[in-house]
Amino acid sequence: MDLYNKIQETAAFIQEKITTNPKVGIILGSGLGGLVDIIQKETTIPYSDIPNFPLSTVKGHSGQMIFGKIGTCNVMLMAGRFHYYEGYSMEEVTFPVRIMKALGVETVILSNASGGTNPAFNIGDLMIIKDHINLCPEHPLRGPNDERLGTRFPDMSQAYDPELINMAKEISAQQGVGVRTGVYIGLQGPTFETPAEYRMLHTIGGDTVGMSTVAEVIVARHALMRVFAISVITDIGISDVPITITHEEVLEAANAAAPKMAALVAALVKKL
Repeated sequence: MDLYNKIQETAAFIQEKITTNPKVGIILGSGLGGLVDIIQKETTIPYSDIPNFPLSTVKGHSGQMIFGKIGTCNVMLMAGRFHYYEGYSMEEVTFPVRIMKALGVETVILSNASGGTNPAFNIGDLMIIKDHINLCPEHPLRGPNDERLGTRFPDMSQAYDPELINMAKEISAQQGVGVRTGVYIGLQGPTFETPAEYRMLHTIGGDTVGMSTVAEVIVARHALMRVFAISVITDIGISDVPITITHEEVLEAANAAAPKMAALVAALVKKL
């Protein structure tokens, strides 16, 4: 079965289980599953029940699709994402974004835990992503293009919606929460970067680095959806003293910052 028909089959299955069509889709990263508390839940579907859906194998990703409301806005939330380093293809990694589009989503909000390559950043900072550098070894749009899903050569000059970025900055100021703005670099993983790699990534223009998000953003823009993305800085790779990084520490830092992110995202969604 080709990609388009897989999307139709999966979307039809989900459509039978929900009562309203979502306008905003949210994808949660490592340790940020607590953000599900911001939704007035109406329907929850385990990934294991959804046809054509892979399963998340990473600790901190629960593996559920949640439908409900934030304020009066209909939303769908992916509690757990898929990663290229898990062995999935880029088509599988980005399949949930395709489903969002098929269900009527107009705006995608993505979150992730990332490592700081900018020495001015601190652990626990929130960074609104204004641009990215794609250093992943595979591209999610490689192969024949289906015009029903998007154009062959999508424009990425404003991949991250400037209006949404400005709205989020205004909200953070009103909430008294400081936010950074910067460039996210996407790598394959699953290893954390070496000190030399952190320095190189900062030199080429990156403020943070992670193992997700970029492919999802590319597919969202291919589908002409608006995109907003935000990172929690869970470790700092630029240091005179070598720092050992563990996934458990990343989860701990992400969970600590999750309430600030939840409040910002909730307020942003209510304005959409």
